[in-house]
Amino acid sequence: MANSINTNVGALVALQNLNATSRDLAVTQNRVNTGQKVSSAKDNGAIWATAQNQKANMQVLNTTRNSLQRTQSINDVGLAAGDTIMDALRQMKELAAGPASTARDADLAALRTEVVAAQAAAVFDGTAALGGLTLTIAAAPTAGQIDADLASAISALQTLGTSSKSTERSLAFNDKLQDALEAGIGNLVDADLAKESARLTALQTKQQLGVQALSIANQSSSILLGLFR
Repeated sequence: MANSINTNVGALVALQNLNATSRDLAVTQNRVNTGQKVSSAKDNGAIWATAQNQKANMQVLNTTRNSLQRTQSINDVGLAAGDTIMDALRQMKELAAGPASTARDADLAALRTEVVAAQAAAVFDGTAALGGLTLTIAAAPTAGQIDADLASAISALQTLGTSSKSTERSLAFNDKLQDALEAGIGNLVDADLAKESARLTALQTKQQLGVQALSIANQSSSILLGLFR
C-alpha cells in the first residue's frame, strides 16, 4: 500500500473498524440494559411486530381472567350463602313436621329471617349471587312450602356449583394460554444475558484495540514527514 500525505488509508480503515465496533457495542449494551435482543422495531421489524401482536393477545387474556375471577367470586359468595340457607330450610322442615306451638312458630320465624338475610347478603360487586333464587318464605310455612323452597334452593346451588367448576377450568386454561404466550414472547425478544455479557467484554476490548490502531495509523503522516528531514 502506497503512503500518501493526502489520504491516510490506514486511518480510514481503522476508523471504519472502530465505528463498526462501537455500533456493535451499543447494540450489545442495550441488550444487557433491557434484557431484550429486540426492544424496538429497529432491531428486527418482523419479530417486533409479532411480539406486539402477542402482547395484545396477552392483554385480552388478562381482561378475560379478570372477568372469570369476578364470576368465580360471585359463585363463591352464592355458595357460601347457600350453605346457610340450606341449613336453615332443613331445620324449618324438621320443625314444621312437629307439633304446633308458640315456641315452634318463633323458631320458624327466626330461621325465616336467617334465610332472607343470607340471600340478601349474597352480593358481590353489585351482583346478587342468588338473584335467580325465588323462595316463598311464608310467615307460617307449611311442610309443602318448605319442601318447595328446598327444591328451589337445591336447584339454584346446583347451577352455581356447575358454574363454579366450569369457571375454574376456564381460569386454568386461560392461565396456561398466558404462560405459553409469555414464554413465546420471551423466546422472540429476550436476550441471552450470559452470552451478551461475554460479548460486551469482548467488544470493549476490541474497541480499546481499535482506538490504539487508529492512533498508530494517524502517526503515519508524521513518519512521512520524517523522511524529508
